Amino acid sequence: MDFGIIFNFYYNNFGADGMFLFLYILNLIFSIIAFKLGFARELPLLKSVIVYILLAIGVFVITLFSLVQYPITETLIIISIVLAIYRFRLHRERQAKKES
Repeated sequence: MDFGIIFNFYYNNFGADGMFLFLYILNLIFSIIAFKLGFARELPLLKSVIVYILLAIGVFVITLFSLVQYPITETLIIISIVLAIYRFRLHRERQAKKES
């Protein structure tokens, strides 16, 4: 069964040229979004830089799984959407507590 929807879309429309870079950038963007939405605390600057460097290295590894047509990018998109909904609802709940 084939689950790599984004992989297939890119391959069918643009071919294999630049696919790794395309998937790497998408995975990196959605990993950063998931990281920012998933952690409530702000980190100091040096720690943030280290985290983002390690995140970029880790995304390189998971992009290899995207090339094997595992739904890594699709999963990161879903994670980002779920975390965004959670943060939005949490924000609205905190505003309701402040007003009452």
